[in-house]
Parts: sequence; structure tokens; C-alpha cells
Amino acid sequence: MPMFRYKAATANGEVEEGVLEVASREKAVEQLYALGQIPIRVDESGTSPAPRRAGRLRRRRVTQEQLTGLTRELATLLKAGVSLDHALNTLISLSENEQLSQLLNNVQERVRAGSSLAEALEAQEGVFDRIYINLVRAGEAGGALDGILERLADLMEQSKTIRDSVISALIYPAILVFVSLLSIILLLTYVIPQFTELFSGAGQELPLSTRITIAAGDLVRNYGWLGLVFLMLGWWWLKHQLDTRRGRLRIHGYLLKIPLVNQVISRIEVARFSRTLGTLLTNGVPLLKAMAIAKDTIVNQVIAEGVGRVAGSLKAGQPLAEPLAEMANFPPFAVQMIHVGEESGCLEDMLMKVAVLYDKETQTMLSRTLAMAEPILILIMGLTIGGIVMSILTAILGMNDVIF
Repeated sequence: MPMFRYKAATANGEVEEGVLEVASREKAVEQLYALGQIPIRVDESGTSPAPRRAGRLRRRRVTQEQLTGLTRELATLLKAGVSLDHALNTLISLSENEQLSQLLNNVQERVRAGSSLAEALEAQEGVFDRIYINLVRAGEAGGALDGILERLADLMEQSKTIRDSVISALIYPAILVFVSLLSIILLLTYVIPQFTELFSGAGQELPLSTRITIAAGDLVRNYGWLGLVFLMLGWWWLKHQLDTRRGRLRIHGYLLKIPLVNQVISRIEVARFSRTLGTLLTNGVPLLKAMAIAKDTIVNQVIAEGVGRVAGSLKAGQPLAEPLAEMANFPPFAVQMIHVGEESGCLEDMLMKVAVLYDKETQTMLSRTLAMAEPILILIMGLTIGGIVMSILTAILGMNDVIF
């Protein structure tokens, strides 16, 4: 039977360490609770990570999926009437992830020292974003922390669903382009040179298409490494541009000028902005503060700058819909819905409806765009590969005519 080393807090507040011989880690946790102790850490004996490995683990970031699960579990425990300290203890004892256990321990230490949960989360730099922290702060102030955490988990899951759907939609076209380019490079660098020797010995003038294909093969074979160099330089330049505010504005502005791409981007950003703002307002965050937080969630800097100007107009006393209507990349129908929400006093509900509407529109547009792009890509790549093959066949047929 395996041995488990444990660290647990007693009823007197002292910390004890020891070893239990039980069938599983869960049984060890249950036994500690039965003894009146609160488990802090339970590890199978001999499997605890070495100090150097633990140092590496501490430097790794907690993933978004782990944070979503943590948020959902904490909301469930609080909803069941468990105190915050006991809930954190339970999550620590049940966590099998080293980074998550360390994170929860750090949060618990600050909570026990008198900090609010929002302050404890804010101290974990780079883990929890402003939306998360401000919603938790609003939940603590309103006495509805469990409900806030549940909504946060829903928000995080929805964001992940949208992100995964976009990635999934782009996988097939990416594979198609990669395989096609690989086929073209293989034809130009390996297949064409074998025919070149045959043609050079024939002593006849080759068709123009064949000469172009052979020249393209020589170019790729002799100077293909330059293409890789330019590709790396382009990647470095793009990364450098995205690291600066002016560069991001320039790149994001170019993206908003590309047909279809601009519509997909604007709808994704409008849905993200509306969902964030609606969630914050529903949970008691003031509009101006909520606008500042929602602005930070927008990826495209051109749209984010526009939202920043809208926030400035709100300070001057304007309603939300009027300055949004002046933004070139904010759909008019969304503006109209927000205007109706302001007039009816249901702005929060209307913002959430806008988010749902444009999430669906985004998925529909992606499906339609990719449905159009896939046959176009197949046609272009097919014509390119077919052109290369036909240029060789034309030369071979020409040689046969000379022979016969």
C-alpha cells in the first residue's frame, strides 16, 4: 500500500507533518478530515518533485483552463456554505498541480493575514486580470461572491469556446496551404532537376513554360535559404512592431482595411467588449470604471483607442450609444441595441444580448469565409501544381515529336 506524506493544520492552528499508509491520496485527505485536521498538502511518498524541479514549476504560469476550473470549484464550495478559508484549504488539498497549489497557498496566506480575496488575488502578479479582480471585489462588497465567481467561470468558458472555434476553423486551411507549398517545393527542388538533365541532352529549344519552371526550380534550389532569411526577418519585424504602441496601431489598422477580415475582427471585439461591460455593470461596477476595464480586454488597438475616446465622452456627460455611433468599426445595429438598452434602463441585459448576437455572427462569418476560401485555395494550388506538371509534359511531348 502506498505511503503519503502530509502537512495539515490542527484545530489549535498548529501545522503537523506525518506519513499515512492508505490506498489513495483521496483516502489520505478523508482520513485527515476524520482526525479533525485540515489538509494543506498530501503527496505520495517518494514522488514529490526535487527542489530544482520545483523551482522550475514555480516559474511556470497557471493555465487559463486551470483558473477556470479553480473558479468554478471555489464558487461551488462557497455556494454550499463553506467558509472562504475552508474552501481554499479544500482546493489546496485536492489539487494535484504544483503551480495551482502554490498559487492557492499564497492567496490563503494573504487572506489569513487580513486581506480581502480581491487584494490577495491582485498580489499574484500576472495571474489574474483586471476583470477577474474587479468582479471579485464587487462580489465581496455586495456579499455575493459565490454568484460572481460562477459568472466569472461562465465568462472564461465562453471566451475559451470562442477562441477554440476560431482556431479550429483555421486548422484545415493552414494544413491545406502547408501541404500544397511542400508539394510545390518538392516538385521544384527534386523532380524538376531530374528532367533538366534529360532536356539539356535533347538539344532542342524548350517551351517558354518549361523554361520558366526550370528557372523557378533553380531559384528555389540555389536561393531558397534567402526565403527563410526573409521569413525570419519578417517575423522579427512583425514582433517588433507589435511590441510598440505605434506599431500595433499600424498593423491592426491594416487588418481592419482587409475585406471580410475587418468584419470578423470587429464582431469578435464588439462581442468581447459587450460581454465584459455587461458582466461588470451587472455586478455593480461603475460605468466609467467598467469602460476602462473593458477597453483593456480589446485586442485590436484601433478599436481599443476608439473605446477610450468613448470613455472620455462619457465623462463629459454623453450617453454610451452616441460616441459609439461615431466609431467606424462598431456595427450600427449594436449601437442601436445599446441605445434601446439605455432608454429602457436595461443596458446590462442588452449588452449581454449584443455579445450573444455577435458571437453567433462571428461563427457564421467564419464558416462562410472559410467555405469560400477553401475551394479558392484548392483551385490556386491545383493550378500551380498542374501548371508545373504540364510544363514538363509539354517539353516531353515536344521531344517525342522530334524523335518521330
